[in-house]
Amino acid sequence: MSLVLPTTRSVIRSGYIYFAIILASLSIPLAYRTTQSYLSRIWMTPSTQATGIMSDSSPPNSPSRTPVYFLGIGGPNFMENVGHPAYGRLAAVGQEITTKVKPKAVVVFSAHWQAGRNSVQINVAEKTELIYDFYGFPPHYYEYDYPNRGSPEVAEKVIEKLAGAGIKVERVKRGLDHGVWVGFMAAFDPKKNPLNVPIVQVSLYGNEDPDQHYRMGQALEGLRDEGILIIGAGMTVHNLHDFRALRAAGEVRTMPYASSFDDALEEAAAAKPEERQESMSTLMRRGDARKAHPTLEHILPIHVAAGAAGLDLGERLWTLPEGSLNWAQYRFGKVAAA
Repeated sequence: MSLVLPTTRSVIRSGYIYFAIILASLSIPLAYRTTQSYLSRIWMTPSTQATGIMSDSSPPNSPSRTPVYFLGIGGPNFMENVGHPAYGRLAAVGQEITTKVKPKAVVVFSAHWQAGRNSVQINVAEKTELIYDFYGFPPHYYEYDYPNRGSPEVAEKVIEKLAGAGIKVERVKRGLDHGVWVGFMAAFDPKKNPLNVPIVQVSLYGNEDPDQHYRMGQALEGLRDEGILIIGAGMTVHNLHDFRALRAAGEVRTMPYASSFDDALEEAAAAKPEERQESMSTLMRRGDARKAHPTLEHILPIHVAAGAAGLDLGERLWTLPEGSLNWAQYRFGKVAAA
């Protein structure tokens, strides 16, 4: 049997065929991936095309998610000052919350609870006593009661969100401080407009970093899709030093910063969501910021609220500069019709 060697031309032809087969085999996966990428772009919504990220959160102003509030809440004597304009406005926003928002629970941040520099605390108890964290008032002030209950289950949801964002959280059993219950007496009168849902209070950080508080709010945004309402409680302008000085001098006048700072805050809160954190941070570097807030605990809750707002826009619902204070209320997101 004779052995026939292939010609040079046949060898070259075979090489071409082999190369073509290899090229085709490599092209099939590439074509598949290209097709899949094209189809995925078709199927993506305009908002996800813009960001390139699929989000689990509801779209902005979705009726299925709760808005976020910042409420101006006064001192202990405020609960008896029912003729004050801010009292009526708190009652009105409370009605909005109970009749239109209808939350399943409330998570609240007060100016009167600060924890560690880089850690926060949360009340995990279902039933605790009120905290009367004020001094020198008439004895009957310490006999007031505000019916409320906590929720260990909701607290654990909060802890999960915070821990997922790398935030250290300590579980404690602690009652509501007056930075919550005094204002809630007006907003959610136990007889006229009871809240009737669990209230879980979370502390602020023990620092004055607005960005760190904003990021804490961002970590909690997803709670809104579960019917949980986030409220920041403080004041947009709070200078007790000047308040006492004006009172001692018998002067009745409004300090310029009581209006100018809150007007700047209104602009920052209404900024585009992608610009809001920087706007809120820049706000605290204004020349009148330390006049409006010699210490920052009363303004930090709105930084938490703004962080939790996500893509929802902020708006000032009402404002009242008074002396060295301002009672403004803010809301992030719309409220669905009742």
